[in-house]
Amino acid sequence: MTPEEAYEIARKEKPEDKLRRIVCQDPEWAYMYARHVDKGSHYITRETACKDPMYAYYYARNIDKGPFYNTREAACKDPEWAYYYALYVDKYPSDLTRNGASKDPYYAYCYARDVDKRFSENTYTYVPKI
Repeated sequence: MTPEEAYEIARKEKPEDKLRRIVCQDPEWAYMYARHVDKGSHYITRETACKDPMYAYYYARNIDKGPFYNTREAACKDPEWAYYYALYVDKYPSDLTRNGASKDPYYAYCYARDVDKRFSENTYTYVPKI
């Protein structure tokens, strides 16, 4: 049984640990299971969602509805999701999200502009000089 099939069965019938374990083989379906079947967080679905920076961000924003240490750490592995995490989940700057966003010049600039709202040495060093 695939994670998608397990998700569909759980959604139509009832959530079970057996189905959750199958779904948790894939970050996308773990996120979908937590959102639409569990309708809340569960440590196994969060752990699986954190294997992908995008789903870690979505999990924090839409399921946890706030920051959680492992979703922040996972989102910060990709500059885009580190920036969005700081902007929409944390709603304040932190060294972890700033360093994550600063791996890419565009997101370093966006972070300085939208999250720090001021000059920051960390983000400045990554923005290309014009």
